[in-house]
Amino acid sequence: MNKVILVGRLAQDPEVRYTQSGKAVASFSLAVNRAFGGSQGQNNADFIPIVAWEKLAETCGNNLTKGQRVLVEGRLQIRSYETNDGQKRRVAEVVAQTIEFLERKQAPSGDAGNIDVNSFGKDVFPDEEIPF
Repeated sequence: MNKVILVGRLAQDPEVRYTQSGKAVASFSLAVNRAFGGSQGQNNADFIPIVAWEKLAETCGNNLTKGQRVLVEGRLQIRSYETNDGQKRRVAEVVAQTIEFLERKQAPSGDAGNIDVNSFGKDVFPDEEIPF
């Protein structure tokens, strides 16, 4: 089984790109605290590369910002590639399958535009009010 669950803060805004076939791909680093030093309570952070695809990538690009706290669930992927100068490289990254927003995104103009993820799904409408 290959399953990774991480909680941390975005080290930078997600970068969303599109493949030649039109699929969205978002990449960002997640800063995850790692305690060390025994009982001294010192913390250090690991910066873990995260990759999200398609609809999840677009959601990340539209809703996540640097410093925001999230939970990422996915799988660990190790891939190899060759640089332009012929050197072989290996990279470990987490391919996200789900991302939960643990904090609201603050809009630059105050409270307008905040995303309250805790309120999603709380409004239940009778069947006759659903527009489809």
